[in-house]
Amino acid sequence: MKKTVKKAATKKVTAKPTEKESPILKDVKQLYSFMQDNAIDTIEYDQNGLYLRLVKAKPAVVPVPVNVGGAVSAASGVQHPAAAQEQYKEVIKSPLMGIFFRGSTPSAPPFVKEGAEVKKGDVICLVEAMKVFNEVRAEFNCVVQKVLVDNGKPVKQGDALFAIERI
Repeated sequence: MKKTVKKAATKKVTAKPTEKESPILKDVKQLYSFMQDNAIDTIEYDQNGLYLRLVKAKPAVVPVPVNVGGAVSAASGVQHPAAAQEQYKEVIKSPLMGIFFRGSTPSAPPFVKEGAEVKKGDVICLVEAMKVFNEVRAEFNCVVQKVLVDNGKPVKQGDALFAIERI
């Protein structure tokens, strides 16, 4: 006698989302995918009142400043702070040596953007020195014409951080 065993048909069941995915979440996923595909470290997105900054985590590296002779670096297009100081009428300088940060965290929006009106006493950036984040405040009312240093870059005491115009 031969026994016959029937196997039950199995069907893979996937959970359906109870709610639709938000358009903002779709945008974030697309930006993240774009970052990964193109080996980009940072993306800033500012549209319809939504400001988003995605930053890829990096291992701790000690930055080494490179003298570019007071000119624009060909590799990055960023102007050396000493050269910027001579080019603009008025600048806000770094009060100490450290690492320049535009916002309170890598994912937070910058304290000020180019074209922003700043009031006396407003925090405009942070300079991190020996694991202490020092607030840099505006000493007078002004308009930020240009941000002269990239986020996360080392600065020396007296380096120009922002080109401004007093109001």
